[in-house]
Amino acid sequence: MIQRSARARLAFLRRIFPIVTVIGPRQCGKTTLVRRELPKWRYLDLEKPLDWNILTEDPEGFLADNPKSLIIDESQRYPELFPLLRHVVDLDRKPGRFVLTGSAQPRMIRQVSESLAGRVGILELTPFTAQELSTRPIWLKQRWFWGGFPPLYQLRTAAEKREWLESYISTFLSQDLPGLGVTVAPTRLRRFWTMAAHLNGQILSLSDLARAMDLSYHTIAHYLDILEGACAIRRLQPYHANIGKRLVKSPKLYIRDTGILHSLLGLRSPADMEGWPGIGASFEGLVVEELSARLALVGGAGMFYWRTQSGAEADLILESGRRRLAIEIKFGHSLNPRRLAGLKSCMAYLKLHRGVVIYGGKERLTLGHGIEAIPWRDIERGGKIWPGVC
Repeated sequence: MIQRSARARLAFLRRIFPIVTVIGPRQCGKTTLVRRELPKWRYLDLEKPLDWNILTEDPEGFLADNPKSLIIDESQRYPELFPLLRHVVDLDRKPGRFVLTGSAQPRMIRQVSESLAGRVGILELTPFTAQELSTRPIWLKQRWFWGGFPPLYQLRTAAEKREWLESYISTFLSQDLPGLGVTVAPTRLRRFWTMAAHLNGQILSLSDLARAMDLSYHTIAHYLDILEGACAIRRLQPYHANIGKRLVKSPKLYIRDTGILHSLLGLRSPADMEGWPGIGASFEGLVVEELSARLALVGGAGMFYWRTQSGAEADLILESGRRRLAIEIKFGHSLNPRRLAGLKSCMAYLKLHRGVVIYGGKERLTLGHGIEAIPWRDIERGGKIWPGVC
C-alpha cells in the first residue's frame, strides 16, 4: 500500500471538526484512505442500494443510532443528509464524529459550505503525487506520462493503461457528470475537454475558445465550471499585488492529471513525448499539481502565476501568510541564466529576495540574484523547495 500524504491532514481536521469531508475526482483513493485510517468505523456506501436504503429509510433515526464513528461514502448522492448532520452535531460539537466522501463538484461544495459552515473541515485528495510514489522507483518513472490514478498502477502493459484511461474519460463524461446533475451531451464535453488539452499551460481566452468551438462565451464559461468543479481542469489565477500595475488578469489553464492530458491528445506511450511540442507545458502542469497538493496539506497557502502585459512572467507565486516565493519551471536539463529575466522582474516587483527554478537537470545550482535551481528529481523524491511550507 502507498502511504498517502493526506493521512496527517485527515487526522488534524478530525481533531478540530465534528465532520470531515474528503473530496476529489473518481478513483483517486478517497475510500481507500478513510477506510484504512478508520478501520473500525461503520461504513456506508450510498452507491450500494442496501446502504442507500439503510440511511434514507429513516435518516434521523439512523443518525441517532450512529452518533459517531460513521463514514458515509459518495455523500453527494443524498443532499438532504447535510442539514440533518448540522442538527446532529449542533447537539454535540465533539470533534471527529463523521467522515464523508464525495466526488468534487460545485453543488456539493456549496451544500456543504452552506449547511455545515463552521462544523466541517474539507480535505481535497488528489491522485497519487510523485512524492507518494517515491518509494516505488518503477512506479515513479511512470507518474509523469500515465498520471496518478491508483488503479493504473495495478496494470502492467501500456495497452492496458491506455484502455483504462480511455474508459475513465468515457465513464466520467457519460455517467459521472450526468449523475452529478450535468445535462451537457458527453460528446460535446469530450470535444471541449480535448480543446482544453490543446491549450494546456496557456493563458485562457474565453472569447477565442468560444469562437474556436462556435459556442457562446457563457456556454464556454459553464463548461469550464463543470470540469473545474469535477477536478478535471485547473484555472490558475494571476497574482495581483497592485491592481494599478499592467498585469495579465486572465487565468492559465491546465489539465490536472497528466495521464488524462496525454490520453486526450492521443499520445500512446512515453516514447511519443520525444519531440512533442507540448512536452514543456505537460511538465509544467506536472509540477503545478505536485506543489498544489503539498500546499493543500498545510492549509492557508495560495498558488498563482505572474505576468505583465509586456510578456515578463513567473510560472508560479506561492503565498503563505506574508511569505511569497517566485518559481520558474524549465523542462530542460541545462539552464541559461540569461533566460530568467521574467523571474527576476517578478522578484524585483514583489521585492522578493529568493526565487527558485525547477528544472530537469541533476544538480542544485546557485544562479545569483537570490535564485536557486532545484532538480525536479529532488522534489519528486520529497525534497523541499520552501522550508516549512512545501
